[in-house]
Amino acid sequence: MTAILNPTGPAPLSPPPTRRAPEAATAPIIVGPVGPVLELPGTPATALVPVIRDGRAIGAYVLSDGRVRYRRVTDPDRLLAAASGAFAVAVLTAAVAVVGRRKPPVIGAVTMGPGGWVSLRGVRVPPLRAATPPRPWWARALRARRLVVEH
Repeated sequence: MTAILNPTGPAPLSPPPTRRAPEAATAPIIVGPVGPVLELPGTPATALVPVIRDGRAIGAYVLSDGRVRYRRVTDPDRLLAAASGAFAVAVLTAAVAVVGRRKPPVIGAVTMGPGGWVSLRGVRVPPLRAATPPRPWWARALRARRLVVEH
């Protein structure tokens, strides 16, 4: 089959391509709280210097137009912890408000006394009812009398 595709014979094997060694970084890599200087492409020359704590980036210095500014990086773990804490406080506050608004029972402890009588503790005495319902204001103003015989 090789003869059909390559009539002169099998192709000589070429040596495998060699890999280049990585080029040395232009900026020295500093191990510590400040990372390497990163040059950003663009018209105004801009550079970033990340600030690292405990292996995580917490911010970066931005060098642009002769000014240096510090930009914080939002930590999603802290943001999630703060949101869940605020939610827990809101739920606890709502629960205390609901429990605080509950009305106490109208009747306190109901117990059976000797002889079968019922004792109701903590109950206000109901107002006494008149034998007849109260008269409306217009009946009192007109001094009206009922048509039924009063006993």
